[in-house]
Amino acid sequence: MIIFAETEEMVKIGDIALGEFPLLLAPMEDVSDPPFRALCKEQGCDMMYTEFISVEGLIRDADKSVQKLDIYDYERPIGIQIFGAELDSMMRAAEIVEEAKPEVLDINYGCPVKKVVDKNAGAGILRDIDKMVKLTEAVVRSTSLPVTVKTRLGWDEHSKYIVDVAERLQDVGIRAISIHGRTRKQMYKGEADWSLIRSVKENPRIHIPVFGNGDVDSPEKALEYKERFGVDGIMIGRASIGYPWIFRDIKNFLSTGVTPPPPDIHERVEAVRRHLRFSIEWKGEKLGVLEMRRHYTNYFRGYRNIKQYRSRLVTELEPQTLFDILDEIENEYASREPISLS
Repeated sequence: MIIFAETEEMVKIGDIALGEFPLLLAPMEDVSDPPFRALCKEQGCDMMYTEFISVEGLIRDADKSVQKLDIYDYERPIGIQIFGAELDSMMRAAEIVEEAKPEVLDINYGCPVKKVVDKNAGAGILRDIDKMVKLTEAVVRSTSLPVTVKTRLGWDEHSKYIVDVAERLQDVGIRAISIHGRTRKQMYKGEADWSLIRSVKENPRIHIPVFGNGDVDSPEKALEYKERFGVDGIMIGRASIGYPWIFRDIKNFLSTGVTPPPPDIHERVEAVRRHLRFSIEWKGEKLGVLEMRRHYTNYFRGYRNIKQYRSRLVTELEPQTLFDILDEIENEYASREPISLS
């Protein structure tokens, strides 16, 4: 088993040191909020990002957008991510973000969701690279924060211009780039193509950190992708949903060649309790309960006959009843092992 050499250089975004091979939590709408980020940080995540924030909502002081600016000291270093398509709005939003005092301001040029793309934001900007560069340059000039970008390979199979795009974005001042190995047209289908991410990293003109994103869902794959593609770090998205232990597992495997034992039912239930409790505290009872539903399947994946409990968890609205169901799960599965590790 190959493990990291002790002589690896520290990866930095500007002056922010992230370690020798940082693991980043991807910004995910209705997922990477403070309750979930708290769990990921405890499990070894080196750099986290907020859910993406609409610049139009931010400059109009919309409650949902403003709430996403909430960050806590224990989360640092952290990046606040914004998306938009209008120059003035992006510049004004950058000033608002700076007041929230994150370590990094990140621009989303990768979200493939139709309602975002139709506004020429997110991955929609990949149809107009010149505008993408102009928006980025304007944001860089509007803030003293290090500006980073998360994007995709291109709009479709015929427009994978990421090597040139990375150069141009670096030239206007970004301090790091995270690349999802799919086009917008692919959405999340098919296998992520990391070969172009490697091409960006190997470009002799590129001197900023290059982080890869897409399909890394195990410690073994993290090591394989690090060695094959030479990235500076890996951004984890969907594999962390309901399984924040992915950061712990990868770090341990990379440093020792051994994957830790999977969390037992007591650890899983306690994580869900804390997640649910914080979700209700931060979002309010109704929304806090509803937005937890996407997490339950992954938290209890691999346990036989868990479906009956999961069905109750995703339909129940009363917090105390949800905690009672979690107690039932813990008692029922205390002496059982999951079928799979996660």
